[in-house]
Amino acid sequence: MASGKSVSQSDVISRLPLTPAVFHILLALADGEKHGYGILSEFSNPPAVSVKLGPGTLYGTIYRMVGEGLIEESDSRRSLKTDDQRRKYYRLTALGRHVAKAEASRLDELVQMARMKRLILSTESL
Repeated sequence: MASGKSVSQSDVISRLPLTPAVFHILLALADGEKHGYGILSEFSNPPAVSVKLGPGTLYGTIYRMVGEGLIEESDSRRSLKTDDQRRKYYRLTALGRHVAKAEASRLDELVQMARMKRLILSTESL
């Protein structure tokens, strides 16, 4: 994570709830830097993921997320010989990681409430 700024709880909470596209992009970047196509390929795996994004929507969302400070463009390249120099790599910021964790917790709480209301069973898939 690049910026060393501290992240306030109000900065995190003010961004919730996330749209499915934003949350999935944060999840795609949670395990490391990726370029746009790498992020897009995570939307098709596993196939149970119901969010489908086209390139236009993906890049529009990425640019908004950069502007909001959730992700940032990375200067690093995997391989200078084989990597296309036009490719932009993105990574989570500290704020983006905190927001992703908060959204995951929020969604987990909702699922737990649904289980308590017997809307879904523990072994039932959504």
